[in-house]
Amino acid sequence: MRQLRTTLTYLALTLLALVFVAPVAYLVVGSLKPSGDVIDGLAGFVPKDASLANYTGMLDRFSSPATGYFSDFYLTSLLVTTVVVLGGLLVNSMAAYALARLRWRGRDAALLTVVALTILPFEAIAVPLFYLLNDHRNTYYIQFLPFVASAFSIYLFYSFFVGLPRELEEAARIDGAGTWRTFFRIVVPMSKPVFATVTILTFLTTWGSFLWPVMMVDQPQRRPLPLAIAVFQGQPPYDWGQIFAFGVLMVLPVLVVFLAFQRWFVQSLASSGLKG
Repeated sequence: MRQLRTTLTYLALTLLALVFVAPVAYLVVGSLKPSGDVIDGLAGFVPKDASLANYTGMLDRFSSPATGYFSDFYLTSLLVTTVVVLGGLLVNSMAAYALARLRWRGRDAALLTVVALTILPFEAIAVPLFYLLNDHRNTYYIQFLPFVASAFSIYLFYSFFVGLPRELEEAARIDGAGTWRTFFRIVVPMSKPVFATVTILTFLTTWGSFLWPVMMVDQPQRRPLPLAIAVFQGQPPYDWGQIFAFGVLMVLPVLVVFLAFQRWFVQSLASSGLKG
């Protein structure tokens, strides 16, 4: 009976994994097929004449100032995402440490404000932010500046930092370490799981961001990848093979980042489960 239950569990997990993997597999396989065969569904899933023609064709279409260059889209997305992730890790972790471990007047009000902001969707402030920053359209910094500080990331760091043992900080202070040294030499090395979690979540959110770029960017050279592929899909002639090739190149960095940090990400989820 126990063996049957284990078999059914593995079978259910395998089917669930296939549900999540199937769209990505269809995207990759479709990018290697002739464009006319891409939307044949499962009947034509296995490519008869696999080639990289869709990739070269897509790159050829983005090879002029009028259409923009694919390398420009990629570099813009990498720049914006890198600044948001690295800047966010620094700013939000320090803010969370001040809320979780330091004693200062107004701390409770600040924490309450952060918690309240976590439930505020970006769509609610997008229009006021647009009018406030309208003079800075088509710049690189306007694509990342509003997103470095994040109430959600601060709360994630705060939730992790409040569970750290105070004895380690007290021992560091006895050895003469100040607040900055304690944070960077003691707290940060102990907090790899939450840093990995925030990195993955921030990367996913920023890499796929669409609403803010579509409001603030109308020059092809400054478009990030999500905006570029949206414009590409709407321009005839519609070539699904090339659109799939664009999608594959867009997804690759996400897989790389997740594989790089997944060990600490899983560890963070496991520790959260134990605490709960």
